[in-house]
Amino acid sequence: MKKILLIAMSFLSVLMATELPTTITTSVKSVNLTNNSATTAHAIPKGMSGMVIHNYGSGLLAITRMLIAKGGNQATIKPYSVVPHDNLPTIKNEIEAGDRVVFGNFYDNILVIAPNEQRYAQVTSMMNKNWIHPDLYAMYLIVHEQNKITLDNLKAFANENQVGLVFLVDRHEIAVVDPMSGADLVHLPLSGATQEKAQSPFYARFGQVSSGFLGISGSTKFPEYYQGIKEIK
Repeated sequence: MKKILLIAMSFLSVLMATELPTTITTSVKSVNLTNNSATTAHAIPKGMSGMVIHNYGSGLLAITRMLIAKGGNQATIKPYSVVPHDNLPTIKNEIEAGDRVVFGNFYDNILVIAPNEQRYAQVTSMMNKNWIHPDLYAMYLIVHEQNKITLDNLKAFANENQVGLVFLVDRHEIAVVDPMSGADLVHLPLSGATQEKAQSPFYARFGQVSSGFLGISGSTKFPEYYQGIKEIK
């Protein structure tokens, strides 16, 4: 029985890994700055985010913009958000045809938002990725006095920590989210118990974030885990 279970888990791990979006490198074919749109040389799945890289010659490269795929060869042009730093120059030139685009550049770096340690361990054991521990995200919420998971603070956290994907673990599935676009890219099935105890607002090793940790007011209220997952927007 144990052998059968291990085989099933191994098969599920391979299946999950093959369903995940992977990095795609392409180029900008044309640009319409009036509509903030661009076409790419290859079709890209809807919701994937990509970094536009301009070649200035003499080995000088810079990320100038971000693209959010709309499906097919169409994409929306977005500003590229860098971590503020006084010593870093601001890139002002526009996106151009011929620029290289890397979609899903950090998709091997994944933040898992799970209800408890058991679910976290189950998910992270299913594939070989660079797992960004939710402790870091919990600390980010505390420092910025945030009281819920939102697409905005997920994006800000991802930008600071080079997170490519976020796994939002629900009772029966995992929503795989690109935090830069806010899009659900794929939903992966999840087996196991559904009536499990959930930590609020999500699993982190230092316990309940809502208990006044590090001097944050005890009046800060986090929604219960499964409620919070459904309210993310």
